[in-house]
Amino acid sequence: QVQLVESGGGLVQPGGSLRLSCAASGIVFRLYVMGWYRQAPGKQRELVATITTGGSTNYADSVKGRFTVSRDNTKKTVSLQMNSLKPEDAAVYYCNAAAMSHYWGQGTQVTVSS
Repeated sequence: QVQLVESGGGLVQPGGSLRLSCAASGIVFRLYVMGWYRQAPGKQRELVATITTGGSTNYADSVKGRFTVSRDNTKKTVSLQMNSLKPEDAAVYYCNAAAMSHYWGQGTQVTVSS
């Protein structure tokens, strides 16, 4: 049974930081491209960042220079460090694992508000 469990969401003021984590089980983690997506109310789910099996990263233009994605293949985790958060970053953030199949976590809420 595949599980992706996100944690680390919460309420933060504009300009603040949060670190999201996703713990994977039930997959051969090192073989999967891992990603973070987000979905704000009334909007489509969008790519935030991905990290390949080799550690190459890709970011949405809106988060470049502010967010950093990383992975630990030993711990089977992927993290998203989010700095300089803006109100428009508020969304439910989802972890994704992609290879032959795609898997999603349940999401974690990020609220950016003063």
